[in-house]
Amino acid sequence: STCACVEYYGKALESLIKQVKIMSIHGKMKHKRNKIFTEFRKLPGGILVCTDVMARGIDIPEVNWVLQYDPPSSASAFVHRCGRTARIGNVGSALVFLLPMEESYVNFLSINQKCPMQEMKPQTNVLDLLPKLKSMALADRAVFEKGMKAFVSYVQAYAKHECNLIFRIKDLDFAGLAKGFALLKLPKMPELRGKCFPDFTPVAVDTDSISFKDKNREKQRKKQLEQQR
Repeated sequence: STCACVEYYGKALESLIKQVKIMSIHGKMKHKRNKIFTEFRKLPGGILVCTDVMARGIDIPEVNWVLQYDPPSSASAFVHRCGRTARIGNVGSALVFLLPMEESYVNFLSINQKCPMQEMKPQTNVLDLLPKLKSMALADRAVFEKGMKAFVSYVQAYAKHECNLIFRIKDLDFAGLAKGFALLKLPKMPELRGKCFPDFTPVAVDTDSISFKDKNREKQRKKQLEQQR
């Protein structure tokens, strides 16, 4: 749903999935977008992490799967996203992730778009990759900051969802969400102010001590910290 989420999950997938080309694209990549899109079209296989900038008006041959991590705000956008696969007589699959409290979105799409859907049971024996993501954040401030920005942007996008009778920000499990983003601590933001989250345990590390792997960025950060002191 947001550029920050694409940046974070694109980076995460690069580390978690080997021997598969991972590319990321979103609306803020104004000059690089066409180059990335052209490169992806030429690949024999790969994963493209993207915002709705890729939802319509583009053609990528032989897309097997469209995975919608965030349900789109408009029903028509859902159909356009699904339409990236199964083109010109080909067969393809599309999957949207929904929380139990969001399941009425299925009926909404059925009425609004005449789009029948089937439930896919959660996979069993899945690997817990969150410890690895946390280790990445502890080892590189760039990953830590990307995760924090992604979480904030996700919550803000959720609050602005057009189907706000189904996607209610007041019902969102912020602790569970923060765990899913592999956050080391909760960010300071208006939506969390005054709330307690006993189900979320921050990592017992001073996050100010986490440094950038990029030496130039780390040098700049230390300079700013010194000025603040």
